[in-house]
Amino acid sequence: MTTDYKDTLNLPRTDFAMKAGLVEREPLRLQQWEQRKLYQEIQANRAGAPKFVLHDGPPFANGDVHIGTALNKILKDFIVRYQSLRERNAPYVPGWDCHGLPIEFKVTQEMRKEFETQWQQDRKQNEDSWKDKTDPAALEAAVKHLAQKEFLSAEKIRARSAEYAERFINIQRAQFKRLGVLGDWEHPYLTLDKKYEADELRLFADIVEKGFVYRAKKPVYWCIVCQTALAEAEVEYAEHVSQSVFVKFPVIGHPKTFIVIWTTTPWTLPANLAVAYNKDFQYVSAKVGDESFILFRGLLPAVAGKCGWTSYTETPFPTEQLATIQYHHPFCHRTGKAYAADFVTSDTGTGFVHIAPGHGLEDYGLGLKHDLPIYSPVDDHGCFIHTGELTPEQQFPEVLFGKSILERHGKSEANEADNELLREKNALLHLENYSHSYPHCWRSKNPVTFRAMDQWFIEIDHEKFRERALAEIDRVKWIPDWGVNRIKGAVQSRPDWCISRQRAWGVPIPAFLDGEKWILNADIIRHFADLFEKEGSNVWFRNSATLLYGPHCNEIVPVSALTTLKKSNDTLDVWIDSGSSSRAVLKQRKELQHDKKTGDETWQADVYLEGSDQHRGWFQSSLLLSLAGNGAAPFKTVLTHGFMVDADREKISKSKQGQGGYDKPQTAEAYVKKYGADVVRLWVASQDYRNDIVVSEERINKVGETYRGIRNALRYQLSNLYDFNAAAHAVANDKLTGLDRWILAGFSKLETEVLAAYDQYEFHVVYQKVSQFIAVELSSIYHDVIKDRLYTDAANSPRRRATQTALDRLVRGLCAMLSPMLVFTADEAWEFIPAHGSASVHLSTWAPQPFVLSEKEQKTWSRLFEIRPAVLACLEKERQAKNIGKALDAKVVLGGSAQSLDDLTDKDRESLRELLNVSQLTFNEKSTGTELTVEAVKADGQKCERCWHWELDVGVVPQHPLICGRCVAAVREAGK
Repeated sequence: MTTDYKDTLNLPRTDFAMKAGLVEREPLRLQQWEQRKLYQEIQANRAGAPKFVLHDGPPFANGDVHIGTALNKILKDFIVRYQSLRERNAPYVPGWDCHGLPIEFKVTQEMRKEFETQWQQDRKQNEDSWKDKTDPAALEAAVKHLAQKEFLSAEKIRARSAEYAERFINIQRAQFKRLGVLGDWEHPYLTLDKKYEADELRLFADIVEKGFVYRAKKPVYWCIVCQTALAEAEVEYAEHVSQSVFVKFPVIGHPKTFIVIWTTTPWTLPANLAVAYNKDFQYVSAKVGDESFILFRGLLPAVAGKCGWTSYTETPFPTEQLATIQYHHPFCHRTGKAYAADFVTSDTGTGFVHIAPGHGLEDYGLGLKHDLPIYSPVDDHGCFIHTGELTPEQQFPEVLFGKSILERHGKSEANEADNELLREKNALLHLENYSHSYPHCWRSKNPVTFRAMDQWFIEIDHEKFRERALAEIDRVKWIPDWGVNRIKGAVQSRPDWCISRQRAWGVPIPAFLDGEKWILNADIIRHFADLFEKEGSNVWFRNSATLLYGPHCNEIVPVSALTTLKKSNDTLDVWIDSGSSSRAVLKQRKELQHDKKTGDETWQADVYLEGSDQHRGWFQSSLLLSLAGNGAAPFKTVLTHGFMVDADREKISKSKQGQGGYDKPQTAEAYVKKYGADVVRLWVASQDYRNDIVVSEERINKVGETYRGIRNALRYQLSNLYDFNAAAHAVANDKLTGLDRWILAGFSKLETEVLAAYDQYEFHVVYQKVSQFIAVELSSIYHDVIKDRLYTDAANSPRRRATQTALDRLVRGLCAMLSPMLVFTADEAWEFIPAHGSASVHLSTWAPQPFVLSEKEQKTWSRLFEIRPAVLACLEKERQAKNIGKALDAKVVLGGSAQSLDDLTDKDRESLRELLNVSQLTFNEKSTGTELTVEAVKADGQKCERCWHWELDVGVVPQHPLICGRCVAAVREAGK
């Protein structure tokens, strides 16, 4: 009777599935983590350990999490989990930015639609009562206006905005958790929380007290659509086509002589009060017919070509004489002068710049220098109005009144009306379209305007603050290193910070107007901080100025009359909100304190990590506010990642996602539902995040293949440890076989390299190193070679136990090093490791012990791998010739110099045979050549039916006529 030897083999066994099923399995594991409160358990285990704090930059609480935000949160999770793995106390407190334009804009849109629906119903009920009135249309319009004002009151907008923010906080929280991001999700920081708003105001009070804050009428970015001032970080530059005009300004006292100006904003001409020139330019007077035009000589040919001056003569015009010139405004009853200014350039235009101090920062500066009115005849809706800065006769013509500067389809009413006036006055020399980079509102996507308004500002140069900020930047580590130049450039060039916003949804500025005098007092602000902490900031909008100010504030700063007092309707810039987190979060949350350090280091975060646009945004606002209010930068290291871009290298944005701008959803949820979170995380790890990252299914699918290779490697190792217990079966290092020592030395080297890469935040290097090691050293070599000893050796044989010892170390180490990235898979695999210790890999620590081969071992294994390629090539040649089938069918004969072969020990030669996976390996001792020779022939003996080796002792034992002696011993042991 024939024995079925298959039952005697040590075949792999594991319940760790080959098919990942991430989409189905991951939510179940996430549920387990939440049920056992894994985050809290980790924090308890790490209590007392050295602290590592990554401070979360808060995303806006609007819309689904798009793939770019997923990248950000996943990178942060890599860092936090790695630090915890390395036995550090690494809390993660997520946050949300809850105020500001994105939410209020969306909410207001929804409310306007709701009002229109409601109005149509109310109108039908009331239209009969209006018919008898003298002017029913005017009455209806007045009633509608009042009804809309009530429907869209600040209190109602704020209530709806809070609901909107809280709804998306819950949505995004679930989506972040689904990505495997671990943190204190039940206790995030929210900029709408009473305590946060109060601490924000306390920081603001400190800055006010130090003299940083002032009020002035200055040009600021203004969005007509959103009807609010914008911060620099809320402005995006995009290509825009503007109407540009060359205009004649008549010189007084010199008939038919004109200064020629060029502008891409004709609508600013009604606000013109001066002309700027460059004192270093050479100007000329170009005679064209009976008219003379003064302009920069270097631009004369270009201007002549555009204006159609086919024949002209030029005469030098003394530059110093320009300071004495006065001119008539081309269509307003006023005059202006020419002033020297360094900002006049020679690349485009005419060498003259028309100056409107109310519509540009350089214009404003020149206006202040020469005592010009800060004149901005444009209202909040972007329409021309008359203002009090000029006399009635100096105002623009009535025909312009009410014209809108808002562009629609490339044109605006204001530009068209201005250009028509210029034509009537024969002042328009040339009009053309001009394509250039122009600031746009990040929310409405419309071109912004520069408009002078009374606003609150933080003075950046107050007591050399800009210099202090630049010095503080040098004390911070910036990764990549070009980040330091980017933020330095942003701080060096930035103007004073406009911090007031004409919005309802934000933290109110506790300022009061007493007659013509504004009151912004640090103690009053602190009073309202205490009030807001108790009652919330809505109290500001619910109550009158008289009630809010009351006796308490009147004792601090007495006012002329409480009954005539007015309160500010402005809110703080949203960048003040998030930028105040150093005070409201880092200095308030006990779990974020470095209790073993002193001074500023007790509250400073170890790392901030955000996108490269935050050098103008959160990095900068956090730095400036913390330095001004707390005395130091809030961070020690700042990491920057690039943007997620599509195949056309266009940035993937939440706003475009919300507008249906992508053929396929670019949300994190869409990718997770298709690939699973671990594949998305591995894809993030595979990318050098310091550059922009192209999102494509092709790239993610490729990473999916790598994931399968990793999972299969883990499964292979686990499946061969089913009968292994390290406590009982582990083999000492010096008793391991050469092959096992080789792989463990290679793995130790990998661990060192991976640790260094993690420490340098180079996750793509971790991905490359690990995936390469698994694909080559493990899967192609070690896992393939050890199958024979694992499956066919006696279960308890020293060689098999040695290899299981190595596999146990490998799988533990791999689970640990992969756990920051493959959070679900590593934890799943960890559970299948025999006697794995910690209930979760995320509760374990990773402290690799070096495993180093002796110099002699290293040289031996280098030599064996030098021999291997030549033998494999020879075996393949014989296989192609059909002289052999598998490698085990062959006997290999090696020859060559003594240096290459003679000093190999018997163990080395057996290691080489095993490495080649052949049945027999012999050495031609008579070979005298200097080159290695390889011969492959059919193996001697018979094929063992159990191990498939060709051996000379097959059938020696009568009871087992079909198997070799090694297999007989294994079968007998299995039968005991």
